[in-house]
Amino acid sequence: MANDPANSTHIRSREASAGRDLVYPPAPVPLVVGVYDNHTHLEISDGITPLSVAEQLDLASSVGVRGVIQVGTDVATSRWSAEMAAREPRMLAAVAIHPNEAPELESAGTLDEGLAVIDELAGRPRVGAIGETGLDFFRTAPEGRAAQFRSFEAHIEIAKRHGLALQIHDRDAHDEVVETLLRVGAPARTVFHCFSGGAELARLCAEQGWYLSFAGPVSFKNAATLREALDVAPRSLLLVETDAPYLTPTPHRGRPNAPYLLPHTLRAMADHLQTDVAVLAAQITSNTELVYGRWDAEPVVLTDTARDPRISPAGGLA
Repeated sequence: MANDPANSTHIRSREASAGRDLVYPPAPVPLVVGVYDNHTHLEISDGITPLSVAEQLDLASSVGVRGVIQVGTDVATSRWSAEMAAREPRMLAAVAIHPNEAPELESAGTLDEGLAVIDELAGRPRVGAIGETGLDFFRTAPEGRAAQFRSFEAHIEIAKRHGLALQIHDRDAHDEVVETLLRVGAPARTVFHCFSGGAELARLCAEQGWYLSFAGPVSFKNAATLREALDVAPRSLLLVETDAPYLTPTPHRGRPNAPYLLPHTLRAMADHLQTDVAVLAAQITSNTELVYGRWDAEPVVLTDTARDPRISPAGGLA
């Protein structure tokens, strides 16, 4: 867990909050059957001793996490995600403008410019999804919602035009997200990232063939509603994610999160469903590859290591 800046490629840091234990948890017991982290933010550093991107991916590999979807939330992080995925075989990228960013860009008159960048990035190799996009009525005031809707619909169109999956951010806006998807037509592969609804929304997603991606909160004691959704969701539509560095699963809730902690969430899901962890992992891995394709479908870029010492001769992050 080196703290050498030369071994770190973060471009942002998680805001500090009082009372958090800022030490990364120990690695869990490795999975027998590997899975993918459907949604993570490796560009954000966290903890007293931040893990570099390479360290996070190496730890993830050591416990059976086969790869990650690295997710952008604005132009800068989306470009970073696409560039990193191009040279890291364990990473695919998702690119988008987060719904909470859209009102500010709209006010500045730069939302269309930002959307044009996302459209360009969507055509790059190893970009597997448009996301995270959607609606967030928790952080955005009513006057900013028109911009969120406009941005969301533009991202849906980009995903369909490029034949990519769509990763949805849905916070306190279940009905409006569903209405928008039904009105404009959802992409063939639509994922509710960090699914936060209950059984009713899960049934609706099942009817439409939309995927439900569960994160650490499904393991929390007070998350009975999420587990009710898990009960009714078809196994063929289940995905799993960390949303790292946020939403660390039990038993390490509140500490820094990373893809290597994904096995805790998967085991919590399997325990609740009373199924074998390996069986559930195999199903989720199959689902994930149906949504995004295989991680080795497009080659990584072989980068000149003399110019960038972080890049290994094989093209991955050293």
